[in-house]
Amino acid sequence: MADTDRALVLFSGGQDSTTCLAWALARYQHVETVGFAYGQRHAVELACREPIRAKLASPALGPDHMVDLAATIGSLGQTALTSETEIAMTEEGLPNTFVPGRNILFLACAAAIAYRRNLRRIVAGTCETDYSGYPDCRDDTVKAMQLALNLGMQRRFVLETPLMWRGKAATWALAHVLGGDRLVELIRTETHSCYKGDRSHLHDWGYGCGACPACELRAAGWHRWHATGGRASMPGP
Repeated sequence: MADTDRALVLFSGGQDSTTCLAWALARYQHVETVGFAYGQRHAVELACREPIRAKLASPALGPDHMVDLAATIGSLGQTALTSETEIAMTEEGLPNTFVPGRNILFLACAAAIAYRRNLRRIVAGTCETDYSGYPDCRDDTVKAMQLALNLGMQRRFVLETPLMWRGKAATWALAHVLGGDRLVELIRTETHSCYKGDRSHLHDWGYGCGACPACELRAAGWHRWHATGGRASMPGP
């Protein structure tokens, strides 16, 4: 941990944000987390957060923060990520799981917390390499948000996206580099990515329905990682 900066990690309880949390803990002397309740149909991810934090506990891990945006996002309209609508592609070429403005709100709220907590680094698991096509996950969006937040809050925040140019296979590989088999197994069994909130089926890549876009991305990344020399076998449930 050579960097003396303090960090805030956007931590949902999913694969990507857990990998980012481990990444930040390996770099910074003080790391806090923030989660968002926004009426997501896979709210089970929020229940995963504290057990994961407990298993990643270290002297560097600081307080957790929770922001309730359910009324705010819900009042703006429903999507397949915030209602029981069938998941499908829209005429705009985006999946209807896209929640307009979600990540922009997340980053603004995280920056407000970072401002008050004197945290310079804001770490998010956004990625445009292996993703569902959400425009607010793109590198240009994050860079524009960093500029806007720094101007609007008169700070020098650094928005870090360690997964931006990593596909899901590379994300599994990064987890193994950061924490070996122990971290991979924690992510496989403790995190949640499935949009439908299914934690009744444990696959070799983790829990999920196996059919939604989040499950398909996670599973495909797991199998690509193994095909290119990743961990040869996994223990049973």
